[in-house]
Amino acid sequence: MKLPAAFTVAAALSLFLCLAPCSALGADDSAESTQAGTRSVGRIVVAIPFANASPTPGLEWLGESFPETFHQQLNSPVLYIVSREERLRAYDRQGVPAGVHASRAVLYRIAEQLDVDYAVLGAYRYDGTRLTASAQLLDMRAPRLLPEVTESAPLAELATLQSALAWDLLRLIRTDFSVPKDKYIASAAPMRLDALENYVRGMLATTAEEKVQRYREAVRLNPNYAEAWLELGKTYYAQHEYEPSMAALGQIQASSAVAREANFYLGLAAYAHGDFGKSESAFEFVAARLPLAEVYNNLGVVAARRGEKKAAEYFERAIQNDPSDADYHFNLAVTLAQAGDRAGAARELRATLDLRPNDSEAKASPDSLLPATGHVIPSSATAKVDIERINYNYQEDAFRQMTTQMGSWAEQRFMLADPRAHARYHVELGKELLAHGFTSEAEAEFRHAAAVDPSSAAALTALAEDYDERGEAGEARAEAEAALRIRESAEAYLILARLDLREDRIEAAAEDIDRLLRLEPGNSAGQDMKRTLAAKLAEKAQP
Repeated sequence: MKLPAAFTVAAALSLFLCLAPCSALGADDSAESTQAGTRSVGRIVVAIPFANASPTPGLEWLGESFPETFHQQLNSPVLYIVSREERLRAYDRQGVPAGVHASRAVLYRIAEQLDVDYAVLGAYRYDGTRLTASAQLLDMRAPRLLPEVTESAPLAELATLQSALAWDLLRLIRTDFSVPKDKYIASAAPMRLDALENYVRGMLATTAEEKVQRYREAVRLNPNYAEAWLELGKTYYAQHEYEPSMAALGQIQASSAVAREANFYLGLAAYAHGDFGKSESAFEFVAARLPLAEVYNNLGVVAARRGEKKAAEYFERAIQNDPSDADYHFNLAVTLAQAGDRAGAARELRATLDLRPNDSEAKASPDSLLPATGHVIPSSATAKVDIERINYNYQEDAFRQMTTQMGSWAEQRFMLADPRAHARYHVELGKELLAHGFTSEAEAEFRHAAAVDPSSAAALTALAEDYDERGEAGEARAEAEAALRIRESAEAYLILARLDLREDRIEAAAEDIDRLLRLEPGNSAGQDMKRTLAAKLAEKAQP
């Protein structure tokens, strides 16, 4: 959803909190909320760069690394960590230069302006051997400072220290959080210190050349560093270097937390490069996961470039999601005019002018939106004038911020979508919750997905994974078998094979693995399971 420039975070919260389903609640509020028939709120947190409390030179970058790590590890459907961009805008509104450690009074005003529930304040000290970091939560609802938490580790183990500190903070915010500390730390993706340093220094760099240099070094050191690939691709795109931008953004796996944003910019880069097929595919990836008006609009623009009739449908969906954007009405006017619907085009031009009275192009007649010949453009035309307006603003942060505290708006948006897309949204939301340790909320998402689309095998497979993770074998088997009755999938057979191996049902496990590999011969997990089975058979064959 595109937000006007004057749209404040407080106003965004009052609207955006409606996205997350009823599982996206603070555990202390969920029962009361369910009884009242309303949806409770999540938690909004801003992490302030940590202060350097030691005289050691060259470690100033560490201060920015803490908010970045917290954003990567703690950001979830029930806990929104304010993005660096929004934090910097708040600093700017308070007249605080970036990189300056403001007083607590100023930080309080910044947190108040951002309308957050908590602010993370911290400092670090390096004695030449070990790095010690301390953090406190400023509870903006009380207001009060919560007890300080401290972690210490060798500098080379910065990632482990920050994961431990993230767990400490999460336990203060959600006292019901039950994932053990060692398991939480182990679940965090390993991060090389030098890769993280280059990534953070890239964020702090003031020139595109230095940003590219830093991000390239970060991904060289850690080829799986999705956030660094994203920033590298965005930097290239900003410099109109579309081919390297597409190459960088294409490195990001579909399962990554930044895959949606990466595909949005991949769509823009491919569009600018003239590869409309790749552009459409990238925007479709995002649209299938988030009902963002800017994505529907851009799909419409690409469809119009390709001479496809579905362009008007995409523009209409963009308007349904955000009727206040003049560009969406203008784009629909262009499409309707070129399809011969002069009355519809005139209607949308009037809507454009109502929203933007000085729009010179919208002041023209519908006929002016046609080619010079005045004829309707056939779907196969190749000399189409580039008049539709693409949207360059990606608003997932605003969207997620709203979903953290509200559920009904997402459901209203998805009422306009395909049930399969609706179910996919809740399945992915559940997987994200599960990855952050929110098991009960994740289960609710999977069950909601299955209710929205009873033909969704993915929802039942996700439930089976959830039960298997919790050691509830009977429930896991039941859900996996139910998923297979809808549609065969490698994921469901893998779960059954795992369960059968644990229960020493060798023949059943072999059959599961065989069916899995028939569906996906190159499935690495299936190949590993086949080797495990072979080793088990060899062990049994020993005298």
